[in-house]
Amino acid sequence: MIDFRPFYQQIATSNLSAWLETLPLQLKRWEKQTHGEYAKWAKVIDFLPQLSAERIDLKQAVRAESDTPLSEGQRQRLIYHLKQLMPWRKGPYHLHGVHIDCEWRSDFKWERVLPHLAPLRDRTVLDVGCGSGYHMWRMLGEGAATVIGIDPTELFLCQFEAVRKLLNNDRRANLIPLGIEEMQALGVFDTVFSMGVLYHRKSPLDHLTQLRSQLRPGGELVLETLVVEGDVNTVLVPADRYAKMKNVYFIPSVDCLINWLQKTGFHNVRCVDVATTSLQEQRKTEWLENESLIDFLDPQDQSKTVEGYPAPQRAVILANK
Repeated sequence: MIDFRPFYQQIATSNLSAWLETLPLQLKRWEKQTHGEYAKWAKVIDFLPQLSAERIDLKQAVRAESDTPLSEGQRQRLIYHLKQLMPWRKGPYHLHGVHIDCEWRSDFKWERVLPHLAPLRDRTVLDVGCGSGYHMWRMLGEGAATVIGIDPTELFLCQFEAVRKLLNNDRRANLIPLGIEEMQALGVFDTVFSMGVLYHRKSPLDHLTQLRSQLRPGGELVLETLVVEGDVNTVLVPADRYAKMKNVYFIPSVDCLINWLQKTGFHNVRCVDVATTSLQEQRKTEWLENESLIDFLDPQDQSKTVEGYPAPQRAVILANK
């Protein structure tokens, strides 16, 4: 099982030390109710070889390379172990000659977001709903001092720890298996990311308030979410599913979303990017057994989902506390 004690030691002498009042007990409770496959997934990390990477690139990609390439047999064994952690949704990763071609080209999103951010150098960053942690590594590539991701999904935690092991056990990034609603209001993060989360929340204003409570005064929120066309009063509330997802509750227009952020106390709110999700950005690969975007769109009209709603369009909104 994954040991969180090194993380506790890390934050004990930092401005995150107050988290130790609640976090260890929360994670003990979490361990008692984990997914039935968690033990199997955690063992995969133990089975991964201890490999030393002489070259690590987190600036242009998430890549680790050794001076001594793996033999084909070693590479196939590494692929075998990593495929025990499928589906791999966010990536890609290039690790010791193995290309994990994930469902999402998350580097596309990062390239849209990065030019607009306050510089991440030396910042303490929180990534809410971080998945397997792809963007966390890219944040380190931009010079962030500490990156903490939170996501309650056990598979994502094990994927993150597998990648960490293949990146020379880099401890500057950590994934904690909690939801944002379980975090105490720390109010210390320089930058908080929430990408691909808001539309999964039954109460979006509560989510925005929770994000704000984690920021220091002047800190920056990076919010990326589904949006629809419309004015300040436009919100799509899917009757059942949206793009075959049953846990989509509210999809606002950009103007409506800006209004929500202002109502929850943010200022300097601005939309910096709007993009329609392409079939190149989200697609089936050999690292994903499930359906993907092509299956979620109307085969006769790809501007609509199979339910008849507007096809996925995503906006990036920045705001400050």
